[in-house]
Amino acid sequence: MACSKHLPQSESYLPQSDKITKATILVLDATNTLSFAAAVDPLRAANRHAGREIFRWQFATPTSQDVQLTSGLIVPAAPIARIDHCDLFVIVAGFRLKAQTTPALRASLRRLANVAQNTAGIDGGPWVMARAGLLDGQSATTHWEDIDSLSSDFPQVHVVNSRYQISGNRLTSAGATPAIDMMLALIRRDHGARLVSQIAASFILDHSPSPATPQLRNPDPQRHTRTTARAHALMEDALDEPLPIALIAKQLGIGARALQLQFRAALNTTAQQHYLSLRLLEARRQVTTTTQPLHDIALATGFTSQSSFARAYVKAFGINARAQRSL
Repeated sequence: MACSKHLPQSESYLPQSDKITKATILVLDATNTLSFAAAVDPLRAANRHAGREIFRWQFATPTSQDVQLTSGLIVPAAPIARIDHCDLFVIVAGFRLKAQTTPALRASLRRLANVAQNTAGIDGGPWVMARAGLLDGQSATTHWEDIDSLSSDFPQVHVVNSRYQISGNRLTSAGATPAIDMMLALIRRDHGARLVSQIAASFILDHSPSPATPQLRNPDPQRHTRTTARAHALMEDALDEPLPIALIAKQLGIGARALQLQFRAALNTTAQQHYLSLRLLEARRQVTTTTQPLHDIALATGFTSQSSFARAYVKAFGINARAQRSL
């Protein structure tokens, strides 16, 4: 299905090309609705503010079955095997990636990526791209929950913790908000900053963080200072082998006491307690969303013994990990 909307041309937009970019947006089952919208709505807004059709898109599904998003929204079946060409190929995925990335789907991905000018993955999409061999030798990112698995499953991919990543004609992003930034970067490259500014204004998007900004598992931007946010990022990168606070401070170019004072002033806690809370929040995520043995979760979050992990978990959450998993 092709979708676009023609409106009177904005006076401030000067077309840089008469070309219409034809996009195919592949949507997998159990995709997050926000990620789905982030893939297509910037294109819709670009047409609106350009005053003409500069993007034309169609949705595709892995098979001849309808796809259901996590919200219950249905994307009607449009088998990707029947699509033979596109300029922009976008893969949007969320959950149950391995089961859906069948040999037939991987073949279709490689076929379309070979003819597309750009191929992009959103949320779980980068994992699907990597499974099809589309990210070999490239830099890529994905949602922070999947960064470790992307790195371990595909050592031939240079995995980075960033909001979005552009590596040649391969684009990858984390969740929905970074995907909007990535799509705007793509539009900016072909149609200029003026059009992107108009799109951002219509979305009330009044910030443009660097694509290289690390994803934080537990962000609290209104409370963090620049220094505590950087310390927070270093902590999240070393949950399995916690860094000494003095070493973190040294990497930030300040003294350990100065770092402690900043944590106390900004977050009303110590750096050690903040670090521990990050490790325990990640432990709870793994307890409630994976089937990993509890011993492995303890090691992955920096606890040297099952008993110390158990005590810290109960103290933090009021329930032991095994009981929480059974809820």
